Amino acid sequence: MKIISYNVNGIRAALKKGLIDWIDSTDADVVCFQETKAQPEQIDNSIFEDLGYNYCYWYSAEKKGYSSVGIISRIEPNHIEYGTGIDYMDKEGRNLRADFDDVSIMSLYLPSGTNDARLDYKFSYMDDFKSYIEELKQKIPQLVICGDYNICHEAIDIHDPVRLKTVSGFLPAERKWLSSFLDETGFVDSFRKLNEDVIQYSWWSYRANARANNKGWRLDYLLVANEIEERISKSVILPEAKHSDHCPVMLELK
Repeated sequence: MKIISYNVNGIRAALKKGLIDWIDSTDADVVCFQETKAQPEQIDNSIFEDLGYNYCYWYSAEKKGYSSVGIISRIEPNHIEYGTGIDYMDKEGRNLRADFDDVSIMSLYLPSGTNDARLDYKFSYMDDFKSYIEELKQKIPQLVICGDYNICHEAIDIHDPVRLKTVSGFLPAERKWLSSFLDETGFVDSFRKLNEDVIQYSWWSYRANARANNKGWRLDYLLVANEIEERISKSVILPEAKHSDHCPVMLELK
């Protein structure tokens, strides 16, 4: 199974930049989107169905044009779970899960900490999300959590770890949380498992020509439950896709 995760920073804008042709070229089985910034009725599923993605699911924030996630699939899921059941989290449309026979795939968009209030919100969200996943894994151990975590885990994941250590996304407490999530909840960072020393990023600011100068951050992850870790055959970042300030990440499972 080939899985792609992509923060498109507005799916309607990305479609105007050639997203659909790019998806067609990937031959992915499942594509997870984050930050679609659209309500379901604003997305034309037929353009995905024409490529063989007959199963399209969207989970949107209450606030129009904000956050929101989606999953498109060539394979019919056994079940779709919209949200987490935690009210304040679900109002922002940040979690959507598709359950298949031998794997469950979640599209996740963790909040960013753009100011003090949102940073507090982010930490509350992370703590509640961790508890949610700990419980979920008891029922669904074969879990893959794809998405934009808005955290660079290690110094190798950010272009300037010294000067950016006080910026949200690379704060020591955020990095510590991601470590604890991996270790205590039982997941592996699939990209880092197969690419131990590779320096690659998945997000670049639109400012100061950051992408051309490769001054980026690795914020997008494909976390695989330890129970199915041996099925990881490939995990890569795809910087050639330029429909967003992020680029997609891709995972192949045996």
